[in-house]
Amino acid sequence: MADFLFEIGMDEIPARMIAQAEAELGRRVHDLLHRERLLAADGKVTTYSTPRRLAVVVEGVLPGQADTEEQMTGPSWKIAFKDGEPTGAAQAFAKKAGVAVTALEKVTTPKGEYVGVTVKRPGHTSTEILTADLPKEVLALYWPKNMYWRAGKPERFVRPVRWIVALLDATIVPVEIAGITAGNTSRGHRILHQDLHGENPVVIASAKSYAETLRAAKVLVDVQERRTKITKALDAATHTVAGARWRSDDALLETVVHLTEWPTVILGNFEPEYLALPEEVLVTVMRDHQKYFAVEAADGKLAPHFLAVLNIEVDQEGYATIQHGNQKVLRARFKDARFFWDVDQKTPLAERVDSLKNVTFQKKLGSYAWKTKQNLAVANRLYDAFQARSKSLINDACDYAALHRAVSLAKTDLTTELVKEFTELQGIIGGLYARAQGLGETVAQAIYDQYTPASIEDRIPATIEGQLLGLADRIQTIVGMFGINMAPTGSKDPFALRRAANGIVKILAESQLPLTLRDVLESYTGEVRTDQNGITVSGMRDIDSHQTLTAVSAFLLERLHFYLKDVKGFSYDVVNAVLAAGSDDVRDAIARAEALTAVRGGEDFAAVSAAFKRIKNIVHQASEKGFALQASSSVTVAAEAQQLAQAAETLAPKVAALREAHNYAEALAQIATLRPTVDAFFDKVMVLDKDEAVRGANLSLIDGILTGFSTIADFSEIVTA
Repeated sequence: MADFLFEIGMDEIPARMIAQAEAELGRRVHDLLHRERLLAADGKVTTYSTPRRLAVVVEGVLPGQADTEEQMTGPSWKIAFKDGEPTGAAQAFAKKAGVAVTALEKVTTPKGEYVGVTVKRPGHTSTEILTADLPKEVLALYWPKNMYWRAGKPERFVRPVRWIVALLDATIVPVEIAGITAGNTSRGHRILHQDLHGENPVVIASAKSYAETLRAAKVLVDVQERRTKITKALDAATHTVAGARWRSDDALLETVVHLTEWPTVILGNFEPEYLALPEEVLVTVMRDHQKYFAVEAADGKLAPHFLAVLNIEVDQEGYATIQHGNQKVLRARFKDARFFWDVDQKTPLAERVDSLKNVTFQKKLGSYAWKTKQNLAVANRLYDAFQARSKSLINDACDYAALHRAVSLAKTDLTTELVKEFTELQGIIGGLYARAQGLGETVAQAIYDQYTPASIEDRIPATIEGQLLGLADRIQTIVGMFGINMAPTGSKDPFALRRAANGIVKILAESQLPLTLRDVLESYTGEVRTDQNGITVSGMRDIDSHQTLTAVSAFLLERLHFYLKDVKGFSYDVVNAVLAAGSDDVRDAIARAEALTAVRGGEDFAAVSAAFKRIKNIVHQASEKGFALQASSSVTVAAEAQQLAQAAETLAPKVAALREAHNYAEALAQIATLRPTVDAFFDKVMVLDKDEAVRGANLSLIDGILTGFSTIADFSEIVTA
């Protein structure tokens, strides 16, 4: 067996795309070798990446495929041979099998005598298969964006391909991609590993020596090794400041890991006077614009230092020079931010509302002034629904005046200089300005939180007002875009509607709002609304067509399915079962999924689930055949059917009461007690009896059980052994 190395070198890949591509390349190489019977049982696949390369090392690659034998059966013997002579059918079959006609033999089967032949197929070598098939796997990698770079050539890739290494142990595999044939020469660090001619070639002697050879050329190809080196360097640099620690930021750490090949860290400083700016502004400038880590003091407050991750080694003199340059750049950015902050304060948010007419939300829909009116109407409806239910369910009240004010001013920070310069801060800046301008903490917090959660891992808005504002803004955007045929398609979602829908689901799941997905969807209609002060909020787009609302409803359900399965971790059949029994109330769906997960392993419950699946199939078949599902008072059914009917009648009110009390685990346990009578029924009763009256009674009984006991979950969706 051999070790196989494949490396594809490129111009610098965007950092956000590398991890996914590395994993996909490893998976594709593994699947190719496994599919072609070239991977040993104990074979191991290891992936590597840097900004300039993706690589895979596979241990345990077989020299080639084993030869195989295949028994082929052709036409009947009578058709293939007439009077002992082969006919055209025999000759065609022999050609297909790749053998001479004389190799054909008679094969006796239960269906008669046929022509057969045993075909031996020699296996291909690993080199042959990799050379032929690996280029197709590489060029099939998914990239969010890719490019052409050779005029008139069909291949597209994330960046131009510059070199390829493909080795089976020390032997070159002549893989060719984009006009470049693989060799054994890679590239070292652009700056730290150069020869006299400014080149940085690195000869890889064997697949096994790949990582160590590149380490000598100042390239750490192991992502985890770079991650560890960076975190240790961040710790070491921070320890030079008494009581300080670097502010943990997983996303930024992943970014700098994929921006470097030989990382080092420097500590920089800035003037303490800039700490008068809000931390959100300072951290955004450092994090998003400069890729710097913030440093905080022992009390958790920002300290006047930063940490920069470099892709180069520096001596003491170089350290000072680079530190000075980074400090100079950051100082200029902070100076701009302070200037914009001061200028923006001269125009209060309330005076910026009219300027939203000049800021386009979506050209087919209107300006942000239009969107603000839409959001106000949607928020009013959500507030009405909240008020209608909240008194009996939660104690927290919603300040309508603060909600109205927050929605009215939520988008005004789009007209500020600070947001124009640092777009990542929209919403946050509005909240900070509202606080600085004395608009009240409730208003400020709601505006500040309007875009949270920004991701599925993010927190939800801290206040009810912020939650209602977030729901209103998101559903207005989703329905508005669906209304002009801008729904997401495949992997394309230019308006981040999936993220918006995820935010809706997450807010409903993790807040105490007594609202359902249906409430949120129906809050955006074509009606003219008035607020509590009698002010008319009109101009809403007439989007409440059945087609649009149906599409958006399905979209929200898809996102709820994603949340339950991929975020909460419920199995797919539990999610399907729960959503089949109702999907509007998100928190209720979660509670039912938790209860179903807890009891599904029980033997009785598994048996009842299997029985419900059987019932569903029988009822479906009966419906297709046109059988009536109706009981007659004059018909006498089997004793087991009577016992099942009695058991169901006795159990139904108990389950209903438990369902009403949201005691789903106990309700499911009670349903599982039906097992003995259900088993007896199916053991002794022919459901589709020849007697029409008996058949109708049996079908009516099991259909009633299916309907009556499937309000928590559709048990027929549960996969049983």
